[in-house]
This record gives sequence, structure tokens and C-alpha cells, in this order.
Amino acid sequence: MIEIIDRVIDETVLERTVQRFRERGIVLPTFAQQANPELVPGTVRDRLRKVGLWDLDPVNLFRITWKNEPVPHGGLFGGVNHVELPSELTGVPARIVVLIGKWFPTGAHKVGAAYGCLAPRLITGAFDPTYHKAVWPSTGNYCRGGAFDSWLMGCTAVAILPEEMSAERFEWLESVGAEVIRTPGCESNVKEIYDKCWEIRETRPDAVIFNQFEEFGNAVWHHRVTGPAIEEVFEALPGSPRNLAAFVSATGSAGTIAAGDHLKDRYPTMKIVASEALQCPTLLLNGFGGHRIEGIGDKHVPWIHHTNTTDMVVAIDDEDTYRLMRLFNEPAGIAWLERQGVPPEIAANLDLFGISSIANLLSAIKAARYWELTSDDVVVTVATDSMELYGSRIEELRERHGEYREIDAARDFDRCLLGATTDNLQELTYRDRRRIHNLKYYTWIEQQGKELDDLERLWYDRELWPTIFAQPERWDELIREFNERVGLL
Repeated sequence: MIEIIDRVIDETVLERTVQRFRERGIVLPTFAQQANPELVPGTVRDRLRKVGLWDLDPVNLFRITWKNEPVPHGGLFGGVNHVELPSELTGVPARIVVLIGKWFPTGAHKVGAAYGCLAPRLITGAFDPTYHKAVWPSTGNYCRGGAFDSWLMGCTAVAILPEEMSAERFEWLESVGAEVIRTPGCESNVKEIYDKCWEIRETRPDAVIFNQFEEFGNAVWHHRVTGPAIEEVFEALPGSPRNLAAFVSATGSAGTIAAGDHLKDRYPTMKIVASEALQCPTLLLNGFGGHRIEGIGDKHVPWIHHTNTTDMVVAIDDEDTYRLMRLFNEPAGIAWLERQGVPPEIAANLDLFGISSIANLLSAIKAARYWELTSDDVVVTVATDSMELYGSRIEELRERHGEYREIDAARDFDRCLLGATTDNLQELTYRDRRRIHNLKYYTWIEQQGKELDDLERLWYDRELWPTIFAQPERWDELIREFNERVGLL
């Protein structure tokens, strides 16, 4: 049964949650406030002026927005954090615009996806913070976002992620007191995470699994917050005429890509491009394998992926992302880019792009080449996180390959950016979309015990997805009622 969260289900649990929030000084932002922080009350703004972006302070729930002032401490709100990349860098005439995730708490937008999953359960009495533990299975930033949100909302977190993820992730999770469970493998080993979830369900009655691959709150948050942020950036771009040609997102958990559904409602001719790793071409070739693009687990199609609206699949070689990671972050690479005409203020800030963000950029370039987009066309994508979370990967590459030189920069710029081609992509027909949707059967029906009728509804029921995406209207009503009971505003 596909759950629509629209009412309180346990008043006793809800009252315990109200008491917990009152004791710990926790106020919940509405989804409207996260999309439009100008709606945030003045009393909250006064508190934010004294709090760091990453501080474990409940007031940082109001910083779960694309519009944070880009400073580490005391910032309030402004426009959507984004950058437009010049053709001297991308090699295509199309305007490629990237939303920047670094200025979320934890340095990644996954705090929003996690909020979209946990907050609705708290305000309806479905999750008891005095008893339940919030389990966050993830291949990357989602479990960090979940652990952060859990702490801010008075809950205990359990993080599950593959043992081959970067050291920074494990260190940070342990620093916030999360229980950390390591599963075998790398980005592509999602089934091992699912297996651990089943073990936890059977042995820990106090555990509630917030699986980002099946939690519609993940997609709903991006539909309600990320989609309007992109629309706002596009409408404010200088110059005309202009056309929103495409939105590009790594599939990963299929949360971010749901922003495309919001955009298609406003710009019906726009295309949604799904990006994945060539070393594990699940959507492109029904394939498998292991890859190094941290943050986009695969080898299955997420339950929450609205495949009906996806227009293209692009597969990116993970070797290209690692080459560009050095080009964008080594002194010789930055110097070379400036000599090629990339403005210094752009070249010096390419550390805003984490590994999956680089893959998104490459997918945007390939899509622009395929559709022969012009300077009147805009392609938007997201930088989920920044290099702040991957410093150890740079050190590993230096140890393995040695000093990064000008000749390395020239080669990588020419090969990976100017040389990006239209191979390893597919524009999807109706049958292609249906094929991708059908892959959900093997993971979600055979392995995870979901209902076949629900799988069919996700494809055929034209009212279901709009109903799912409309839930924040009701959630905001419940949040306002909940905050009134807590009595801190």
C-alpha cells in the first residue's frame, strides 16, 4: 500500500513528541519556509545569527534550504546558491547552471531529503523519539543528513553505509554520536544495505527504517523545495530569449530528480536527464558492476523514481570524474583553466563540486551536445556536495599517480571536458521508460516484499504522483498545529 501521510495516527506518541520538542527547544520549519525562507519568523532569524552552519542546534532546521547565505557562521538567507559555468569550461554554447549544495548544514542537500522523511512521521505520531531509533541506510550523504536531522529533532540515529566510502563520512557520523554500521562493498552494493535493513527489522523492534530509495518524502522534498529553487534561478537569469532545455540529475535514490516533475509542470517541453555511472549502467543497459562516483548507489531502480517522466539516460565514466576532480582542485589544474579563458572567480571555486556533482556536469555537457543546444538554451543541474567531503580522495590520487602537472591538466581538460561526446547515452521512448520501470519488480516485489498492484499503480495511475507530490500542503498544516502545541513560537 502506497502511504499518503495526512493525519495523526497515534495521539499518545504525538504528545510525547511534543513534550520532547518543548524540553529541547525544537521548532519545525514548514516546507514552505524551506522553499521560501523569507517566511521564517524574526525570532528564529535572531537565533540563527549566533549559530554556525554545521552546529548541532535545532534552529539549523531552518537552514535546510538552497537560500542560505554562503558563510560558515551566523548567515541568514538570500538568493538560491548557484553558479553559471562559461563555455570556456564546458566546451558547449548552452548555458549550464549548477545549484550549489555546499551551503546546506552538513555540506550537502541530503539534509532536506532526510527532513522530508522524518518530519512527517514525527508530526503524525508515527515515530516516537523517546523510543524509536531512526535508521538511515545510504551510500553517502543521506545517512549524514539523517543523523544531523535526527540530532536536531531529538531522535537517535543509526547510519548504514558501505565500508568503502570516504573516511570523512565515517569520522563525521561518529562525531555526532550516530551508531554506524558498515556493510560490504562500495557505491553499487545497495542490496547489502537492504539485507542489513531486513536484519534490523527482525531483531530491533525499536528501529524505524527510513530507506531513501523507497521513502517518497525524499522525492517530495525535492519536488517542493529544489524544483522551485531551479525555477527561481532560471527566471532570474539575464539575457533573452532563453529556453529551459533540460534538468540533469544523477538517479541515486531518485530524490533530486523529482525536482524535474515540478519543472515539467512549468516548462512542458523541458527534458529530464538521469545520470549514472558507466561502470554500473543500470538504466542504460540493465547492467551491473562497481564504480567510484560516491553518492549515487545503483544496480536497481528506486521505488520512488518516476520513470514515466525521464527523457534521457547518460552514463559517465568514473575515471573522468576523478581526472576532473584533480583538474578542479590542484594548483596546476586551476592555473591551466585560467589560461584557457575560464574566469579566475570560477576556476578558484570549482571545489564546490563533489564527485557526483562532476558527474552531473559531464552529463549536462553530453546532453547539450546530443540535442545541439545553443546559447539560448539553459541546462540546470545540481552540485549535491563539495570537495570538502572528499579531501582524502585527492590525497589517495596524489599517492597513486604523483604530482599533478600542467601536462596532466591539459590532457584532462581536452579529454574529459572539450572531448565529451554523445556516447553512452540514450534518449528514451515510451517502451524504454516502461523497461526501466519494470526493473523495479526484481528489487521491490521479489526482494523487498512490496505489492504488485502498487508497482502497476506507479506506472498507470495518473492521479497518484500528483497526490504524492501534493502532500506538503497538508504537512505544513500539521507542522503549524504541532508547533502551536509545543508553544515555543
